[in-house]
Amino acid sequence: MGKGSATAGDLAPLRPVQELSDLLEEVTGTTVDEALLRRALTHRSYAYEMGGLPHNERLEFLGDSVLGLVVTTTLYDTNPDETEGQLAKLRAAVVNMRALADVGRTLGLGDHVFLGRGEESTGGRDKDSILADTVEAVIGAVYSSAGIEAAGELVHHLVDPLLAQSATLGAGLDWKTSLQEISSKHGLGSPEYCVSEEGPEHAKSFDAEVLVGGTVLGRGAGRTKKVAEQEAAAHAWAAIRDMHETSDDPAAGA
Repeated sequence: MGKGSATAGDLAPLRPVQELSDLLEEVTGTTVDEALLRRALTHRSYAYEMGGLPHNERLEFLGDSVLGLVVTTTLYDTNPDETEGQLAKLRAAVVNMRALADVGRTLGLGDHVFLGRGEESTGGRDKDSILADTVEAVIGAVYSSAGIEAAGELVHHLVDPLLAQSATLGAGLDWKTSLQEISSKHGLGSPEYCVSEEGPEHAKSFDAEVLVGGTVLGRGAGRTKKVAEQEAAAHAWAAIRDMHETSDDPAAGA
């Protein structure tokens, strides 16, 4: 596969692997083995169509463990007073498919992944499962190539913002649950979501509105319904917090 290769049948052009390699080198301070990185980007659907090439599932398995170790260690060290249960919830806010898929989108991984025809034609480049698995595989490739220190640098680069955000959320550690909690707390009733979609099946886009007490308090957009709803919920949560809590508690906006 050349650096500008396409997926099976040249269904879509890929961004060069070297672009991702350069980014990883900038983040980790070390060079990642190109063969390992290519394997991390090779989905099993492509590998099977190409006659049984090595694919990324073993690296995904490895990266999942490295990710869990780094995140768990960070939470343990930075939250000395939290219970085991709360630490587990904080970890789950980061080490989950939706969160990792969003991380994959920020890296543009969907433009690098080698996919087979079936996955390509059904929008596989933006599927949460494929993006999340690829993030873990890339972490595994960095660990296998350059060790735990480099892999740790990458994990911190990718998930530290999510860890900081999770500290502001409620018990459910996602925006929809947190919106439900704050709405209930202030007697505003249950949020209602209205979602519309447009575009072809393989490239749909979704727009969401969330109403609380009959008023639209948040809007969101994304390539999946979940992403759009979560974004809308985040805006509504902030709106309710500003209206009902910031004025009552001077520290609430800190």
